[in-house]
Amino acid sequence: MNDMISIVINSGDPVALAAFYSKATGWPVTSDGADFATLKGGAMAVSFQRVAGYQVPVWPGPGHHVHLDFAVADLDAAVKDLVALGAGLPEEQPGGGDWTVLTDPEGHPFCVMAG
Repeated sequence: MNDMISIVINSGDPVALAAFYSKATGWPVTSDGADFATLKGGAMAVSFQRVAGYQVPVWPGPGHHVHLDFAVADLDAAVKDLVALGAGLPEEQPGGGDWTVLTDPEGHPFCVMAG
């Protein structure tokens, strides 16, 4: 194995989703095209691939198989900033205050937690 880990997420608009996560994380978009876009932070890369007929996942509920977790210095400030970037804040919050579930502009759930 090499020293880089990559996660690939299905998407209806990979360029727009990569731009959202780039703003959210500060990681640069390292490649993009109509059907595939990648951003990289250290040894981790997150890519988004266009899928014909992509269906938005529903939170909470079936239809999503993986989600990203992000550690942040200030949970409340991060949630506020991410919502301002276009993230959704679902009513269902199972973290009991330890983490917050958000959804990206396409509906993929992701979590932020103090860290």
